[in-house]
Amino acid sequence: MAKKHVAMLMGGFSSERPVSLSSGNACADALEAEGFSVTRVDVARNIASVLLELKPDVAFNALHGPFGEDGTIQGILEYLEIPYTHSGVLASALAMNKEQAKIVAKAAGVPVAEAKTMNRHAFTSSHPMKPPYVVKPVSEGSSFGVVIVKEDQSHPPQVITSNDWKYGDTVMVERYIHGRELTCAVMGDVAIGVCEIIPVGHQFYDYDSKYVAGGSNHVVPAKISLKIYQKIQTLALKAHQAIGCKGISRSDFRYDDRFSEDGELIWLEVNTQPGMTPTSLVPDIAKAAGHTFGELLSWMVEDASCLR
Repeated sequence: MAKKHVAMLMGGFSSERPVSLSSGNACADALEAEGFSVTRVDVARNIASVLLELKPDVAFNALHGPFGEDGTIQGILEYLEIPYTHSGVLASALAMNKEQAKIVAKAAGVPVAEAKTMNRHAFTSSHPMKPPYVVKPVSEGSSFGVVIVKEDQSHPPQVITSNDWKYGDTVMVERYIHGRELTCAVMGDVAIGVCEIIPVGHQFYDYDSKYVAGGSNHVVPAKISLKIYQKIQTLALKAHQAIGCKGISRSDFRYDDRFSEDGELIWLEVNTQPGMTPTSLVPDIAKAAGHTFGELLSWMVEDASCLR
């Protein structure tokens, strides 16, 4: 039986365009190796007419950032009745808004850090929260615009109110959680594994540590107690289901075990379009769970649908 014709949606016009191109090309190569017919589509404003002409069996969504993972492209695909990968319109829009996603996750029993959302121009000479805290754009990915304010910093970061800021006027101020960076991939309705991320030469898991070779070490499975490992899997699946994610998602956590093994475990966010580059986390986690990159992507193509 002939394998499906896949339109690989990649590129786009968000700040995460380079990441998306890397993800899309890696996925297209792997799917072609699995026998699929793949057309690489660099997404522009005319995407609806391009897809109408192309008539793919499935749209593989390798876009990142606004338009690609905020429910917009998902709505276009629903309108065109083209089955697509990853989460649907509502879950994509919800997960992209960090404030709303935290509200839903917290209501489902997932522990989140204290936070407030504010206009960046409301930053004055005094801290909006007792340091240490983190300032992040409310609707960006790949750690764009994330600023960590340390305990000894006397005033809020000036970059937030500067003219150079290009991540929108609404920001989230969140209590900084000390400790280890952990992430858990969910595939369908199974939390397939937990990875610890150790940035190399970086203060935290920022853009370069995510996407530059050697920028971070991935420890899969994470070297933590079975109790904490299973707790992370439970919470990742709970967040995935509460927000309504489909296909693949990845939940990020901070785990502070400085004073005890139980420590403090905090959910940060869910990624409905996790990176699929050669240095990405989900392929590493899937590999440790016994899924090759090609098998993982083939599953995603077969899982694609409308009304997600």
